[in-house]
Amino acid sequence: MKNKETLILISILIVLIVACASFIGYKIFTMQKQNQTVSGTQETDEENKPIVIEDKKAQIFQGNDRPIAFMIDNQEGAWPQAGLNNAYLVYEIVAEGGITRLMALFKGQDLNQIGPIRSSRHYFLDYALENDAIYVHFGWSPQAESDIKSLSVNNINGITESSSSFWRTNGKSSPHNVITSTSKILEVAQRKGYSTTSNKKSVLNYTGNEVNLASDLEATNITIPHSNYQTVEYKYNEATKKYTRYARSKLQTDWNTNEQVETKNIIITFCDNYTLDDVENKGRQGLYNIGEFKGYYITNGKAIEITCIKTDRTSQTIYKDLEGNEIKVNDGNTFIHICPKDANVKIEPGAVNNVEENQE
Repeated sequence: MKNKETLILISILIVLIVACASFIGYKIFTMQKQNQTVSGTQETDEENKPIVIEDKKAQIFQGNDRPIAFMIDNQEGAWPQAGLNNAYLVYEIVAEGGITRLMALFKGQDLNQIGPIRSSRHYFLDYALENDAIYVHFGWSPQAESDIKSLSVNNINGITESSSSFWRTNGKSSPHNVITSTSKILEVAQRKGYSTTSNKKSVLNYTGNEVNLASDLEATNITIPHSNYQTVEYKYNEATKKYTRYARSKLQTDWNTNEQVETKNIIITFCDNYTLDDVENKGRQGLYNIGEFKGYYITNGKAIEITCIKTDRTSQTIYKDLEGNEIKVNDGNTFIHICPKDANVKIEPGAVNNVEENQE
């Protein structure tokens, strides 16, 4: 009887020891897994061994230099423009007559020639403000003039500055020939008492880790009609992992370097414009850009549907995937196209350029 009781006690003891050992092993495994997750994204190799990929910091939006936003002329008389490849962000929005204007944003750049610079339109102020940018233009519409004053926008109007800060070049005809430089703009900003530093986070959620979208939507040929007058196309270069820009069927190049204008990322937001009833009756436009809008994020030959949310004129636009997560944007420059809801945007597969361009 005693032997039987002893065997039972020993069995219970063994079970308890095994249970304790299993619990301790589980806790150690869990802690190791948590540590790996904190330090980076965990993947496995061919032998199913864990590989830890460190989160890389994006370089496109570094330092505390305050962004500078330049209104860029986009009529054919202004082509080629100077500096678009150096901008971390470029907005394209329709203006009167179906022509679009560009607003190019630069951060920490030292460029001798940017332009041609054109006049302000009031809805571009919303995107200058959400980037905490000094806003540079050459003239303004009546609505833009009023809004710049009421919103206390840190602006620099080239018409009121000297010819040493904004000057006309002989390489283009007026009014498509006004240019400036970042150093001249910073001189004017300091004279006006504007801060030239900023700690505001970027509008886009950049990541240094390469983003390859999990999507079936191939995006190697992109067509974006802003109006009957202005259609933009992008063609994907698989070698550089960038998109080459065409406008009105013409390859876009840089005025200074003759390099093709390229971009790493493309964002499309569908939101309607309307004709503004201003005192000059020139058919200037307004933009219904406050609210929640559909769109696309395009990078590395793929596209996903997104939601673009802007709650007021000064708030930063948030770009989310259809699951409600803020999208991660590849480290590189971005063109944001704001076009009508009924625009016949085409995102298509097709032949890609596999050649690394070698340009002077």
